[in-house]
Amino acid sequence: MKTISKKLSKEETEAFGAELEAIRTDVMAKIGQEDADHIRRVHRAYRYTEILGRGLIHFSFEPITFTVGTLLLAGSKILNNMEIGHNVMHGQYDWMNDPRFNSRTFEWDIVSDSKQWKFYHNYMHHTFTNVVGKDHDYGYHFTRLSEEQKWKPAHIFQSIANVFLAFNFQWGVGGHGYKVEYMEIPKKQRKKKSLKEYRDVFFKKAELQLVKDYLFFPLLAGLNFPKVFLGNFIANMIRNLWTYSIIFCGHFTENAETFTPEQIEGETKGEWYIRQLKGSSNLSGGNFFYLMTGHLSHQIEHHMYPDVPAKRYREIAPKLQELCEKYGQHYNTGGFIKQFASVWKRIFAYSFPDRIARKIMGTAEGIQLSAKPQITIVEAKSEELVSV
Repeated sequence: MKTISKKLSKEETEAFGAELEAIRTDVMAKIGQEDADHIRRVHRAYRYTEILGRGLIHFSFEPITFTVGTLLLAGSKILNNMEIGHNVMHGQYDWMNDPRFNSRTFEWDIVSDSKQWKFYHNYMHHTFTNVVGKDHDYGYHFTRLSEEQKWKPAHIFQSIANVFLAFNFQWGVGGHGYKVEYMEIPKKQRKKKSLKEYRDVFFKKAELQLVKDYLFFPLLAGLNFPKVFLGNFIANMIRNLWTYSIIFCGHFTENAETFTPEQIEGETKGEWYIRQLKGSSNLSGGNFFYLMTGHLSHQIEHHMYPDVPAKRYREIAPKLQELCEKYGQHYNTGGFIKQFASVWKRIFAYSFPDRIARKIMGTAEGIQLSAKPQITIVEAKSEELVSV
């Protein structure tokens, strides 16, 4: 069942936002050596697990070492994508002046081109979080998750389509990105003129990834080509399943709300903060779990503070929970199984027309939009809005 938060007055909303700004100011003042040491340790772990994983796959003579090597390689890819790539490309470590962790130059181990991803994720998604028709990450153009999205007969198959997406998530992310960039960048600002040119950027990156994992490393193994090919394939599949699960849990649980473009007009900073709260979901767990999620286990905190080093979200979370209790706002968190089951309930429910979806969701009128969603449009430098 959907959890209802207290409706805040304008004064309460702005007071809530001011307290959140104070938390941000306090945390940003602490950022320094501890955060630099953390990301460097994670980077070493990523490199060492990749080397060891590939070595074990390459030289394994029985299933156990092959399995261990594959799991290590999968873990390395997860660290690269989640705790390093996602957070670095949000600019969380630009202050270090270390080229390995610079948002403008970093490229990750995934078929999605980093510059295309930064446009549709950092700008479009974080500006228009859960705004139907503007946030292209909401449903990825084929999954219906709200009554605000018109039902079509093809949605009947979205549960099956999402199983396919889960196993091939990097391809969904990459193929999704170039289309958003082409659609949303004003024609006069485009450095690439046609959809084909945007698509070619994605294909070039995908080609590099395919050559690395399915040609270069397998060829190094000689007669063991099939074994290395298989190990890389399984490692990529594990990474895909993990990232799909974590990201969907952060955005599409039963209690994550949606908004319309009209509702965000004239939105204040306090309203923006509340929209991030209402449109996000967290996962509870331990420190290793948080690390392997890239701290997207704390999606609420990430949506509120996307440029704060993600490890700090664990420090912010208790303070935010206290504020939510103080202002009568629901803090959407739970264990992985509970939240992931909630995601699939929503995917299944909205594969049907609204009347059936409401019955499955257990509500009289489906999942409701906030009376007044919130966002202050994030200002971005013009060069950051165009793929370069």
